[in-house]
Amino acid sequence: MIFFPAIDLKDGQCVRLLRGEMDQATVFNDSPGAQAKAFVDDGCEWIHVVDLNGAFEGKPVNAQAVDAILAEAQVPVELGGGIRTMETIQFWLDRGVKRVILGTIALRDPNFVIEACKQFPGQIAVGVDAKDGFVAVEGWAEVSDMPALDLARKFEDAGVSAIIFTDIARDGLMQGPNVESTLELARAISTPVIASGGVSSMADLQQLEAQGGDLLEGVISGRAVYDGAINVRAAVELLKC
Repeated sequence: MIFFPAIDLKDGQCVRLLRGEMDQATVFNDSPGAQAKAFVDDGCEWIHVVDLNGAFEGKPVNAQAVDAILAEAQVPVELGGGIRTMETIQFWLDRGVKRVILGTIALRDPNFVIEACKQFPGQIAVGVDAKDGFVAVEGWAEVSDMPALDLARKFEDAGVSAIIFTDIARDGLMQGPNVESTLELARAISTPVIASGGVSSMADLQQLEAQGGDLLEGVISGRAVYDGAINVRAAVELLKC
């Protein structure tokens, strides 16, 4: 499995939100480029980035910060947040992003995702953010009546490179991931699944590796990395096993 350290961008800074609430943001680093370089120095082979402002505004906002990350990282970067048009996908890919993550638009217009996969093969992932099993959209501000599994299944034959599954009830709380729901999704679809939300300790990573090492493509963690609860270098090595 791949360990994806998360850089969530708000107003050009690296932050973490509590349950996706923009007014519950903690700033961890005011230099996204330096943070990306630190992750690469610790052995990370991918970096997960979210344009939080973009997620709420529906358009790219933190381009300068993303440029700094791309300049320093020298490893593949995946990015989500407010990507809802082909032009925005092209905008980020042209800047050097390796893979874009479609979230809200995947629920609103599944055919858009299918067409995006045709236009940008291998460069489209879908973020399935769930609360109590149902898809949350618009920066997690709205919970739909679409079951997360049903949404993920819509894209099995589309060529989506990965499904990034986040239990938003766990995100930022340092209470551990929803392993059961994550593995249930991974078993039910053929698309690679990346676990996210609530990964708060090395023990959580060990559990995911032990129970889902043959099912999951990777694991994303943010706050636990910044708090020091997860050692990045150790996490990379653990999941490589």
